[in-house]
Amino acid sequence: MLTLFTAAIVLGFVFNAAPGAVFAETVRQGVRGGFKPAFAVQVGSLVGDALWAVLGLAGVGLLLQSPVLRLPIGVAGVLYLLYLAWDSWRAANQEFAVETAGAPVEGRRALRAGVLLSVTNPQNVAYWAALGSAMGAVGVHDPSTAQYGVFFAGFMTSSVLWCFICAALVDRVFRSVGQHWARFTYRACAVAFLALAMSSLRDLVASHQKPALPAQPPAVHGRP
Repeated sequence: MLTLFTAAIVLGFVFNAAPGAVFAETVRQGVRGGFKPAFAVQVGSLVGDALWAVLGLAGVGLLLQSPVLRLPIGVAGVLYLLYLAWDSWRAANQEFAVETAGAPVEGRRALRAGVLLSVTNPQNVAYWAALGSAMGAVGVHDPSTAQYGVFFAGFMTSSVLWCFICAALVDRVFRSVGQHWARFTYRACAVAFLALAMSSLRDLVASHQKPALPAQPPAVHGRP
């Protein structure tokens, strides 16, 4: 059990640390408000991750790989990424001041952004649907309910720790940026969101055009 728990923690850190839309949104929120909004984005994404994890552990993940369900989820994700790209570019072209520590921030908006990015991430569906293969890689070929629980606990433990680590790093790097660099960061995030939206759209079209394949061990794609 300890080996499984440790493996889940490692997989969780790799999954969460991979660059993606959640990280870009964390930077976008953190560049203006510091730790609190950056942390809110991470916590919001954790809610979505936990939802997909529970569905995957309950065996619903394979059902969600059906194009009938996977397509609308993916389209919603693409549309939201396009909205974030537009919103970031628009904000970069407006006059604004970087908030100082303790200033009011839109925590609810940041939290909602994290939830939506995670819930509409099609890669989360594939990851948790292929959970059995992932556990098989560490020697668990016929997992019991207890082993599923240990894996979930390990993954969520690393995810919670990453919320603090990522938000603290973003706060430390962007807390003292000037307005010029804040605008540059917003534009960079807008480009990243647009690129992720186009990549997600391409993957959706490709998966919709070819027949479904048997579940394979999950690859880490980050948290867009």
